[in-house]
Amino acid sequence: MTTGRFIALEGGEGAGKSTQARLLADALRALGVEVVVTREPGGTPGAEAIRKLLLEGAPGDDGPGWNPRAEALLFAAARSDHVEQLIRPALARGAWVVCDRFLDSSRAYQGGGGGLSDADILTLHAIGSMGFLPDLTLLIEVAPEAAAARLALRDAGGTDRIGGRDTAYHARVAHAFAAFAENEPGRFARVDGNGTPDETHARILAAAAPLLPTP
Repeated sequence: MTTGRFIALEGGEGAGKSTQARLLADALRALGVEVVVTREPGGTPGAEAIRKLLLEGAPGDDGPGWNPRAEALLFAAARSDHVEQLIRPALARGAWVVCDRFLDSSRAYQGGGGGLSDADILTLHAIGSMGFLPDLTLLIEVAPEAAAARLALRDAGGTDRIGGRDTAYHARVAHAFAAFAENEPGRFARVDGNGTPDETHARILAAAAPLLPTP
């Protein structure tokens, strides 16, 4: 049996990752591939429970939320369960996994945004998930003004504790993502996400073409 492929979609708030994960999965299914669409934090019952703690806070906690170190540990724990319980088994049976965020979000948010060292984030990943990485990481890049307009529509009813952080924090996140892609071109594909969903989807298919099965 052929081992499946693992594709992660990364980017800041308002990049359109969830929409693009769905469109990519539909395109893969049209090629006859079994696809598992998942997200981080989340994807398994344990990881979804941690997601709730991260994005909503612990019951009774009305303060500023987790400090960056605790946040990084929680993300690493959720990812470990996700990799062990869902991602690796899916790949082993030949399915493709399309994931909305993975390791590089921890590197960008808790590292670039929160000030933790990249080495520490990678050490946590080595412990929790044995350094497991996607076959391809698609970084969807969107201009700040376009992202802000999308977020105004998406978050009209409120945002979560991480998405609602200040502009300076999210600028550091975007800078970190760009630096990762520049320094690791063999693992990243940078995708212009400023157009329509269909335009971005076409760019993603072009970037993923070397991995895609033939019809």
